[in-house]
Order: sequence, then structure tokens, then C-alpha cells
Amino acid sequence: MEKYLVTGADGFIGSHLVEKLVRSGKDVRAMVHYNSFGSNGWLDNIDKKIFDSIEIISGDIRDAELMKDIASDCTNIIHLAAMMSIPYSYKAPRTFIETNVMGTLNILMAAKDLNIQKTIITSTSEVYGSAKYVPMSEDHRLNAQSPYAASKTAADQLSLSFYHSFSLPITIIRPFNTYGPRQSTRAVIPTIITQIKESRNLIKLGSTHTTRDFSYVEDTVNGLILASKVGIAEGEILNLGNNFEISIGETANLISDLMGFQTSINIEELRKRPDESEVDRLWSDNSRSKMLLGWEPKYSGKGGFINGLKKTIEWFDDPLNLSFYRFGNYSI
Repeated sequence: MEKYLVTGADGFIGSHLVEKLVRSGKDVRAMVHYNSFGSNGWLDNIDKKIFDSIEIISGDIRDAELMKDIASDCTNIIHLAAMMSIPYSYKAPRTFIETNVMGTLNILMAAKDLNIQKTIITSTSEVYGSAKYVPMSEDHRLNAQSPYAASKTAADQLSLSFYHSFSLPITIIRPFNTYGPRQSTRAVIPTIITQIKESRNLIKLGSTHTTRDFSYVEDTVNGLILASKVGIAEGEILNLGNNFEISIGETANLISDLMGFQTSINIEELRKRPDESEVDRLWSDNSRSKMLLGWEPKYSGKGGFINGLKKTIEWFDDPLNLSFYRFGNYSI
């Protein structure tokens, strides 16, 4: 029987992935980041039947021996655990290297030593940097414009080296700006929604001219699961994106309209990236994922984006869900 190890299971995408795997009949070992509160992150808020059916283990992907122990008797690994905040990567680049590069190395070593049947390495569209052409295929040149992006680029190359050197069955997935319920307000869509809920008429943002390709979390999760199948797309890099481009400013206005408020945008310098670090444009070519995985985003185009935003806003409308978020000053 297939047994999945999901790292970063306590996070935004990870918790949705665990739910979908269990509903698909998979045996799941969910790895959460060790903390003194004994918190399982978003897993503490999923359906009780699903929660009771999974095995939860806390730890740190930087611990090589622990990772090998945790991965034992698993058949598949989906590796999501990572340091992700781009602004924080300017402050603590070493932490990003230790977690995102060395942590991935520990996953790869465990997968190799234990003969794991399939390992998914989750990357990011940030490794491409600002688009040189659109839509951006997996062959787009790599240009890390932040320490975060550099750490993920290194992790990708390390993973490919294990495929070529040891025939380790891996697939690298590059999601383009996943959004949806449970996402941190460090991401732009949740910060827009929560700011509107707090102030009603004012949104504080960084650069608004930049464009992104937003992918609803359900689509990202479906792509990860399809790619995790044994014998599928081994040694490949695959984009998961909507193939729809929209600016941050337009996104803010769209969310304001959907929430029924007239808002103005205040540009704050502290929310901007350094000029040479700003990724101005991201737009995914998802044709390779469609061809190799049979993947098709359900929330595609502007209509799909609007539907995904409606579901996300509806989730934030629940006072219980909103209670997990802190309002106030900007935090990196």
C-alpha cells in the first residue's frame, strides 16, 4: 500500500494536500515543524476524521538522521517544508540556505537510502526571476533575485543531480503564486482581504505594477498528487499555474469589488522589494504539466480566478477562521 510522507504538512498547501490524500484513500504520515506549543499548525483545524486517520510526527528537515527515520516505510514523499518569506530572506539568508538547501539534501539522501519510489520537490516560480518571455516555460532561464529564490534554485539543481547521478525518481514542481484558505497574510491576497476587513477603505501594499499568475490551492494540490505517481514525469520540472496574468493593483481592485467596498491603495516603501530584487512579471506556461500529468486547472482564466477569490473571501468571512490572524503592523 502507498504511504505518503508530507513535509510541511502543518502549512497552507500542506494541510490541503494531506486532506486530499486521505480522501483519496492514501496512508499519510504528516511531518510538522517542532515547536514548544505542541501545535500541528493548520492540521489542528481540519476535519476530525481526517486528523484521526493521519500519523503526525514533529521534527526539523535540517536533521538528517531524523529525516531518514521519519521517511522509513514510506513509498512516496511530497516535500513542501521550506522557509518562504522573501522579505525575511533579506534579513536571514543563512537560515534559508540551511533549511531550503540542506533540508532538501536530507530529504534526497533519505529517499536514496530508503529506495523511496517517488519524491516530489516543491520549487517556486521565483527561481525564474522577471519574465524574459511569456508565458514562461520550464526552459526559461533561471535568475534568482532574492536569497529565497537562490535557495530554491540550489535545491532544484541538487534534486536534478540526484536524478542524474543515482536515478532517484524525482519530479520538481514549480507552483505559480498559490492562494486560497489558510494562507498567511505575508502573501498578497490574504493581506488584501484582511486589510479590507479591518479598515474597509484602505489597503497598504508594495509594488502594484507587478503581475502574477495566481493558482488556487485545490489546483496546486491536484498537480502535486498527479506528479507523485510512480513512473510519471521522472526527472522533469513542471509548472503549475493558471496561465492567466494579472497585476497586483488589479487584483486588489477585484477583491475590493467582490467584497463590496470602495478602497484606495497606499504604497508603502517598507513593503517593496529592493529595485533589483523585484520580480516584475510572472506568467506560467502550463502546457507541459497538462501533457505529462493530464492536469487541468479548474480555476483557470479570469473567471476561474474570480471563483477562487470568492471561495477564499468566504473562508475569511468565518469569524473562527479570521481569529487565527493578527491585525495591525506589517510583519515580514
